[in-house]
Amino acid sequence: MYFCFASISFRNASWRAILPGVAKRYDQYCPVAHALELVGERWALLVVRELLNGPKRYTDLAGALPGIGTNILANRLRDLEGAGVIQKRRLPPPAAASVYELTPYGEELREPLYALGRWGARSLGPPTTKDHLAPGWLVNAVRATCTGGCVPDKVFEIRVDGHAVTARFDDGELLVEEASSPEADVVIETDPASLFRIASGEVPIRKALESKAVKVSGSRADAERFLSLFSFDDRGSQSRLVEHV
Repeated sequence: MYFCFASISFRNASWRAILPGVAKRYDQYCPVAHALELVGERWALLVVRELLNGPKRYTDLAGALPGIGTNILANRLRDLEGAGVIQKRRLPPPAAASVYELTPYGEELREPLYALGRWGARSLGPPTTKDHLAPGWLVNAVRATCTGGCVPDKVFEIRVDGHAVTARFDDGELLVEEASSPEADVVIETDPASLFRIASGEVPIRKALESKAVKVSGSRADAERFLSLFSFDDRGSQSRLVEHV
């Protein structure tokens, strides 16, 4: 795919200065090609994925990305830092450790990355017991797939195989935190495959509830409404209703 914006002139020297050190060049004046030059190298977007949930130390990133290799991780961090996507910061005492975090420019990759995840999920299939789920996966899964509406004035806790996140809506915006909450109005317990099948539409929500693949503490109606927001469709296009049996 090639987008040509002949009428737009980018004169910002900062990103042009990045390009000579980037490993891959496409020699096209194209925003898509340029974006791939910045974050298209292997592992780069997975590093960004890990930083979506907050700053991490080098060792945290290495542990969350098994198989990356220390030299490759170091190269990706250097490239992303040079591209202005991430920055390195020294934490004050008593931590006194260096962490990597997204810059405001890098934070703008959140929605494109979530959209890419929803797109990829459509042909991925549900996880099996043999699949490794990266730490923090549930936070990103809820943020990426809970789309197209809200359940106001309610706090939800989602528990999946020992992981827990809390979700609430503030002025229609979804807020998700990686923690349990004593304030939860509704607690939803399930497994990764069942959550995937609900988001994909493969399993109707009420069937998942009746089969005990999903268990609810609190209002079942609120749980159904909340789960009906989970979808791999593009954000804002969600119109799936809770199916009746």
